[in-house]
Amino acid sequence: MSIFVKLGWYFKREWKIYLVGLFGLLLTALVGIIPPRIIGNLVDSIHNGKLTAKYLMFLLIVLTIVSFAQYGARYMWRTAIWGEAAKLEKVLRNRLFFHYTSMDHEFFQRYRTGDLMAHATNDLSAIQRVAGGGILQFADSMITGGTTLIAMVTLIDWRLTLIAILPFPLLAVMARYLGTKIHIAFRDSQAAFSRLNNKAEESITGIKVIKGLGQQKEDMQDFDNQVARTININRRVNFLDSLFDPMTTMIIALSYVITIVYGGYLVTNGTITIGSLVSFVSYLAMMIWPMFAVGMLFNTLERGNASYDRVMDLINQQSKVIDDPNGVTTTPKGEIDYDVKRFSYPGDKRLALQNIDFKVPAGKTVGLVGKVGSGKSTILRLILRQFDNYEGSIKFGGIDIKQYKMDALIPAIGYVPQDTFLFSQSIRENIRFARPDATQAEVEQAAKKSDLYDQIQAMPDGYDTAVGEEGISLSGGQRQRLSIARALLINPELLILDDALSAVDAETETQILENLHAERSDKTTIISAHRLSSVMNADEILVIDDGKIVERGTHDQLMTRGGWYHEMFERQELETKVKGGNS
Repeated sequence: MSIFVKLGWYFKREWKIYLVGLFGLLLTALVGIIPPRIIGNLVDSIHNGKLTAKYLMFLLIVLTIVSFAQYGARYMWRTAIWGEAAKLEKVLRNRLFFHYTSMDHEFFQRYRTGDLMAHATNDLSAIQRVAGGGILQFADSMITGGTTLIAMVTLIDWRLTLIAILPFPLLAVMARYLGTKIHIAFRDSQAAFSRLNNKAEESITGIKVIKGLGQQKEDMQDFDNQVARTININRRVNFLDSLFDPMTTMIIALSYVITIVYGGYLVTNGTITIGSLVSFVSYLAMMIWPMFAVGMLFNTLERGNASYDRVMDLINQQSKVIDDPNGVTTTPKGEIDYDVKRFSYPGDKRLALQNIDFKVPAGKTVGLVGKVGSGKSTILRLILRQFDNYEGSIKFGGIDIKQYKMDALIPAIGYVPQDTFLFSQSIRENIRFARPDATQAEVEQAAKKSDLYDQIQAMPDGYDTAVGEEGISLSGGQRQRLSIARALLINPELLILDDALSAVDAETETQILENLHAERSDKTTIISAHRLSSVMNADEILVIDDGKIVERGTHDQLMTRGGWYHEMFERQELETKVKGGNS
């Protein structure tokens, strides 16, 4: 029953509607007492030879009225209880989704997408069943069972009632025993479903790689193994679940045997009439649902309890990146002053950055270069406040970025990541994702700046072209340029290109960089790149190695020093000439 306590905050908030639902259940139960008694009277009238057409018509009219009354009462409780259960699921779904959007990068490194999706689907559905079916099963077993029991005692015979319900306590013992085991088993089942969900999501996302490397059979075998493990875990849940109904049926059958034997004895000695026994059997039949409801209740509660704990484990986690409620709300402008002494990723003792110190005056461009894994992207992640656990400071316009409200800082930054993500919408909607109110002219202007305008014009549907899931219908270069257009549309104070030109050819790269230089003369730009031609015109270039700055200066200065930059630039130039000669 602890799940009812855990959901108490919701029941207290919606108690009026639930009270209407409970009243509807009570009304249904009270009205339901009438038909068995009418049937018993009818049997007695037939048995005594006193049935008349007038009396029969009267009984039929009463039964008709009772039927309509039950219909109205059932509509009342169904609308109230199931409606509130759906509302709870909506509340929790919105709360969980908001929590996902509020969490930091570390959270999403710790939890895989499939696991988070399982929490947002199966777990929330199990909780919703507690607020709907759970309340129904609990209240109906008490109300219907209680009113029927009272009718059996007062309208028929208390001795027969007492004897007939003797097996019922066995149901509570069974439910208690099985309920504890189901709680543990269902928690394991939900965890197994999360793992299977992870596997399916990973395989579908990486289907190109799987096919490209010819690993379809191996991946399918791995998936089959995951399914087999999940089925084995669910078999135990189903085994325990399947024990409820047979045991409940056995207990009720035992009550029927007692009723027939002892009830028949009471009829033969004249204690009760044959019609009363018929009514009692009908009342006993009405007790079947409350008894089954008790069994189903413990099942529903244990499943909901396990799911609620899983969801709350997620929601109770706090982001390490804290948005200051009293932070600066003005849009940051001006110089970037980056001074990070030390930074390590959570759970990793190795230093990812050490003594990174540079300034980018407004209107200037800084380039970040270095081998893969040197720390270029890490530098940019700190500016985006994906992590805050570093020693030092990063100032934007003379104010530490931690002092800004996130709603003020992030919109001032146009970020184009290495792995471009596009939504399954049109090109137009993807470009104006950050500014849904942007006009068509503004969208086209952004496309021109990213050198994508002519290619969009050549497409049959133009800006209405659907890009497919994650932009699958576009080439790598087109996806990167669309992402750049999306960033430029908001005219950010700081533009960050994280190896965002790697998939475009040299001519397109030159055109885009020229457009940026002309359009952003008063804005700040940071370009991280593997191809050095992307940064050769930057006002300052930083060479990063093992999380430290090992070289810095302009292109000409670095070329004269003969270091890593000079060596890499000469190598890339040679590669370009070789490719040009071969073509």
